[in-house]
Amino acid sequence: MQSNNIQKPDSLIFDMDGTLWDAADTYTESWNLMFKKLNIDRIMLREELLERIGWEGSRVMQAILPEFDEEQRKQIYDDVNGIRRQLLPQNGGILYEGVLDGLKQLATKYQLFILSNCAKGIIRVFIDWANIDDYITDEIAYGVNYMPKNHNIKLLTDTHQLKSPIYIGDTSGDAEQSRKAGIPFVFVSYGFGTTEDYDLKFDDFKSLTSYFMDL
Repeated sequence: MQSNNIQKPDSLIFDMDGTLWDAADTYTESWNLMFKKLNIDRIMLREELLERIGWEGSRVMQAILPEFDEEQRKQIYDDVNGIRRQLLPQNGGILYEGVLDGLKQLATKYQLFILSNCAKGIIRVFIDWANIDDYITDEIAYGVNYMPKNHNIKLLTDTHQLKSPIYIGDTSGDAEQSRKAGIPFVFVSYGFGTTEDYDLKFDDFKSLTSYFMDL
């Protein structure tokens, strides 16, 4: 753990993929089902998907399907996420060790939020699958308004009148968006990305929970 003098927060805003769970296998399956449906001769590999997890949807689509125009890509994006919403309740993902108990503890002391660059409705599917609704105050996804994380961090901050929120994520993009929003960034190293730009770093969720419960 690396620490700069970080003031005690009143709220913790979590990224989802790579921070709370790993559902990359289910996401990969949703892409391959869509390719099959559209008769596109290609296979999405988990490794290829991981390179793009955390990106905004429009950027993902441009990278994966450059041969389609923007309108076509948006339709495919919607269709992929429709398949994903069907698969996730059954297939789910892997909840990182310590997350369930950690959120339960942290919710007794802080307002907890989830903010992700996923499609509309995916965070709710995750919350229901993980049975954590009692611990989460609110959530917002990129697919709600197609705005970057720094905008949606500010939106949550204003909506809930947060005084000292912190964003917790696993990628350099999460760090960048936290800086743009003007709030501290906590990096979890067990996820999908890397960065050296953080105020705090944790290698597991249990350590993160202990730190914030002791503040």
